[in-house]
Order: sequence, then C-alpha cells, then structure tokens
Amino acid sequence: MAPPLLTLQDIHLSFGVTPLLTGAELMVSPGDRVCLVGRNGSGKSSLMKIAAGLIEADSGERFIHPGATVRYLPQEPDLSGFASVLAYVEAGLAPGDDPWRAGMLLEALGLDGSEDPARMSGGEARRAALARTLAPEPDILFLDEPTNHLDLPAIEWLEDELSRTRSALVLISHDRRFLESLSRATVWLDRGTARRLEKGFAHFEDWRDEVLAAEELEQHKLARQIAREEDWIRYGVTARRKRNVRRVGELKALKERYRSYSGPQGSVNLEASDAEQSGKLIVEASGISKRFGERNVVDDFSMRILRGERIGLVGPNGAGKTTLLNMLVGNLEPDSGSVRLGMGLEIAQLDQKRARLKPEWTLAEALTGGGGDRIEINGQTRHIAAWMKDFLFRPEQARTPVHVLSGGERARVMLARALALPGNVMVLDEPTNDLDLETLDLLQDLLADYAGTVLLVSHDRDFLDRTVSRTIAYEGDGRWQAYAGGYSDMMAQRGAGVQARSVKPAAPKPASPTSRPAPAPAAPSRAKLSFKDKHALETLPGEIDALNDTIAGLEAELADPSLFSRNPARFNAASEALAIAISAREEKEERWLELEMLREEIEASNARGQ
Repeated sequence: MAPPLLTLQDIHLSFGVTPLLTGAELMVSPGDRVCLVGRNGSGKSSLMKIAAGLIEADSGERFIHPGATVRYLPQEPDLSGFASVLAYVEAGLAPGDDPWRAGMLLEALGLDGSEDPARMSGGEARRAALARTLAPEPDILFLDEPTNHLDLPAIEWLEDELSRTRSALVLISHDRRFLESLSRATVWLDRGTARRLEKGFAHFEDWRDEVLAAEELEQHKLARQIAREEDWIRYGVTARRKRNVRRVGELKALKERYRSYSGPQGSVNLEASDAEQSGKLIVEASGISKRFGERNVVDDFSMRILRGERIGLVGPNGAGKTTLLNMLVGNLEPDSGSVRLGMGLEIAQLDQKRARLKPEWTLAEALTGGGGDRIEINGQTRHIAAWMKDFLFRPEQARTPVHVLSGGERARVMLARALALPGNVMVLDEPTNDLDLETLDLLQDLLADYAGTVLLVSHDRDFLDRTVSRTIAYEGDGRWQAYAGGYSDMMAQRGAGVQARSVKPAAPKPASPTSRPAPAPAAPSRAKLSFKDKHALETLPGEIDALNDTIAGLEAELADPSLFSRNPARFNAASEALAIAISAREEKEERWLELEMLREEIEASNARGQ
C-alpha cells in the first residue's frame, strides 16, 4: 500500500472563544476519492483549507509528502488582477505543466479565454476557477462545492472529468448524485471531530444513523449506571471509608462524563405557512413566447398546471428557466400568447440571487422583513428568537449583519422568509444552493407534505427526482417540453440529459485503452393516441369552458342575498347544481391533463425515433 500523500492529526481550530475543530484527522492516499460531509458550520471548509495549506490550525500536525502537488478550488474565486480568463487559468500552471490543458478545459466549460474577468457572472467565474484548478493535474485536488453555480451539462461534464482523473480527490458538495458517483470514502465532520467510513457517500446516511443510535444507547446505559451508584451510596452497606471515597469519586466522574456529552446538532425545523386553498387550475399558458433582441427564449409554449402538482424546470444556464418561471406566475408578460392564473392564488417566492436580503439588515430584521421581534406563522405569533432556533441560528446572532453571514446561513434566511409567507403556490429558484444535506432532506419532506403547488428551478438531479411530478426541460432555440416524473424519468424519455445551450467542442483526447463507447439509447417505439382519446382531447376544452360558464351563472345567482328567503327550494337546487358542476369540471380537467401529457410524450418519442 502506497504511503499517504497528506496526513492531518489532532487538528484544533477555534474562532474567538468558540471551538470549531477539536482533534479532527484526515488522511489522503494516492487515488483516494474522499468526500467531506457535515452540517453547515461544522468546519468542512476550514479543515480543507488547513489540508491545502491555506490556513494554519491552532494546534495539530500536518504532513505532506515531499514533492506532492495540491490545488484548491475556493467557493468564491478571485479573478481580479488578470487581463483575461486564459491568463488567470495559465497562472495556475506550474513549470512543466502542459498549457494545452488550460485552453482545452476552458473550451469544454463553454469559455474561450478572452473574457474579461471583471465582467463575468458567478457561474462563469466558477467555470474559470475549475479550469485553473484542474489544468495542472495535481496529486491532490481539493474541491469546495465545485457544482455551485454550474448548470446540469457542466455538472455532468465535471463528474465525467473527475471520474477519469489520476489525482486524489477531496470533495465538499451538497449534490448527492455527484458525491455518490465520485466518492469511495466518507469523512464525517461532527462536533469538532472527524469519523471515516471506507465506503462512498451512498452508504453514509445508514452508517451515520447507526453511530448516533449507538451514542444514544451509551448515554442511556450511563444514566442507568449513575442511578445504581447513587442508590449504593444512599443505601448500600458501609464498608471501609477508603472504598466509599473511591465509589464517590467514580460517581462524580460518571456524572461529569454524562453532563459533558455533546449530542448531534439540532435539526432545522421547517414549517410552511398555509393560505386558503386555491382553485383546481393554477396556471394555463397558451402559446406563450418571449424574445430578448434576436434571441428566442421561449417559443410557443403551452401547459396547464393543476393544484397540488410539483413542477421542475431544468436547462443550461442562460436558457431562460427563470424567465419562463416568471411568465408562468404572472411576474413577466409574454410577447405573445396568454397566461391565465387560477383563482385565489397566494404565491410565496424564494429568489435565486437572494436579492431581497439587504446587506445592512441584521439577522432579526431579515427574518421579519425589516421590523419587529415577532412573526406570524400559520396564524400563530412567534418570537423571532424561537423562529431563529428552528433554522439553527443562535440567539446572540440576532444582531449579526446579513453581509457577514456565510452562504449557507444566507440560504437558510431566505428559506425562512419564503416559508413564513402565507401561500398556496411556492416558487423556488435554486433552493438547494448552499444548503447542507440534512436541511435538503427536511426541505424535500416539507415539499412532499405541502398542501399547495410547487414550481422550482434546480440543477440538483437527486432533489428533482425526490420532489417533482413533472419536469419542463429546455430543448433548444426557445423550445421547452414537459415530461412526466423527475430528472431521471425525463432522461429515460428523452434518451439524454440536459444539453449545453452553446458549448464549443473540446479538443480531442486520446482514447483510453480500457474505455468503451457508450451504448446508443434504444429507439423508442412509435405510438399514437386512440381515436377515443384524440376525440376527448379535442372536445374536453369546450366542455370545460361550458362548465365554467355554468358555474359562473350559478355563483352569480347564489350571490343574491334574498334568494334563500324568497325561494329556498331554488337556493338548494342551485347549490346542489354548483357542487355537481365543480366536481364535473375537476374530473374533466384531470382527464384533459392526463391526455395532454400522453400526447406530449408520444410526440416526443416519435420525434426521437425519426
């Protein structure tokens, strides 16, 4: 077995008087694929920076094999001082490194190297930093949230690139699918120490639950032992004084051990504010289109969204996911076509850029929207300190300015604000950014139990698979297509994942002698709607419109306050007819939606088969 490239032993680190790491350890050997996992604030990034030699621990030992090279990908890369992106990437190369890789990686990531670093978006800066980190092919790659701000094509390209690298990997990521694909060992940073599992992330959660259950059982046994010792001291037969003093000393040590136990950090308590139930129809988009200059963003898109659905939008960066989302919820007018919103909608929205957070706000002001120390959730007034605790903030953080919070803490603030808004439609634009895995689990559970409708944009494949019932995917040149199910279901129906909107071809690489060509997807069988289904699809919209007219007439009649006293029989008959009409409309809307989804799937399948 090859000696380790890097070893950390008994690492201690504190911020002020708060200990962050208390004896953490890490070992990286050639070819390792290690993922660092733990709660936001558990010290993952700090331990990685110590391992990369960027900061020093308060105490402990760091050994790196002589001659070993390391590269570190920061969460927030700094490109200032460079005339171009290519210059920034090439500055990360060491003497003897192949400069060809710098250009090749930039091309693969959709950049040409001539971009001005001062004018780059967060996603573009992230791609440039990835190229700079990967280009030297170091012995150890330290990657801190490498998928942040990347779209799905870039994430899948990076996953493939890292699977073929000879470098040892140490990864921090909230993307489950990414970690499951790449990791072979898991280091769990918990309460200041590091536990290691010689298996990939796919096995982590079962192992973590076993560790916590064993700790809980040990604490229970310790409490029983303390109770027995106390009983002996009170009622036991007195022996020699020396023996009694020893037993009293042992009891004191047991109590101290019991009191000093620090259990796992509490979990986020997610609770969404509910509004009155919306109507059955949430959104009906008919032939909507949107252009920006010469670019076609949305072209003739139609869709119906009904109450209770979970809709995911996927596509490369710049495809127009947020634009389409804003048109669907009425925040942006289409250039052509129409959007009809259902009755009684109350929309709670989480924006991608955290733009609604003012940097000068304190944490308490951010959570309450700018004032007061109380907040109303589901009709109950709660003190801001209790609401903060639900999202793992300490009381002393109430006056902390927003601009000094970490990315994960700002994400939790925005999530808390969105969930506090009463709504029956939840709109989430990249909700998974900077959230830890446990909070992601709880958010998935909340969305599963949410009584309203959910529309979300995400690049997290696992999150989409666990939460959405339909996926709207970018098909190129402003075309969008709805598929039943989550991201994996969409891939199965399309035969491919999300493709990059505009990516230059990467320079050819020599084929690996062990590599095999990917099998071509099987051609889907051609199909068509039955005559009965086709007839129903054509006639149901007219029947639904007729029922809408009937319902409107009955509601207008029942709005007459004197109807009941004047003609109680007619009032009862109209009430019964209204209930029947509403039920019939809901049944026809559901049937139309089923047929429309079937038609879209058949057309997409046949188009792929040509």
